[in-house]
Amino acid sequence: MPLTFESPALRACELVLAGDARIGKIPGARTPKSGSKSAGRSPKQMKTPKKHGSTIELDIVRKIGLALPGVEESTAYGAPALKIRGKLLACVPSHRSAEPGSLVVRVGFDDRADLLATAPDVYYVTDHYVGYTAVLVRMARVTPDVLRELLGMAHKFVTADAACRSQSRNRRKRT
Repeated sequence: MPLTFESPALRACELVLAGDARIGKIPGARTPKSGSKSAGRSPKQMKTPKKHGSTIELDIVRKIGLALPGVEESTAYGAPALKIRGKLLACVPSHRSAEPGSLVVRVGFDDRADLLATAPDVYYVTDHYVGYTAVLVRMARVTPDVLRELLGMAHKFVTADAACRSQSRNRRKRT
């Protein structure tokens, strides 16, 4: 079942993720030529080129993410997101420096460095995201299994981070 959004802002985010040229000027976005095969297609029908496996769409990300304990659908800066108790797990990047068809996934700085070193064609970071505990993922270059592992890594990171904060709050209250 394709993912549908109730608000116009979320629908626009979906179109941006699909690389729809009707939504502003997206850096690096390909615009279909009037005589090309894809010119008459809707954004949902347009696929990004396959590089290292199947094309991952937002509804697959949603399905995998919601299977993890405590994950809920939400938004972040108006873009579709997955969160755990209000803490961001993954989202469609809202900053213009991210490539179309990317996903922001929360991971620790050490894990991010490992991912970037291991597969720079799949994972990347722009100047905007350098200071954040997150990595950008080119969704056209990951398989559902890789995405499942990555979201599992993000889940551990976000829940461990939340557990550390709640323990430190409890210590402060006791004194």
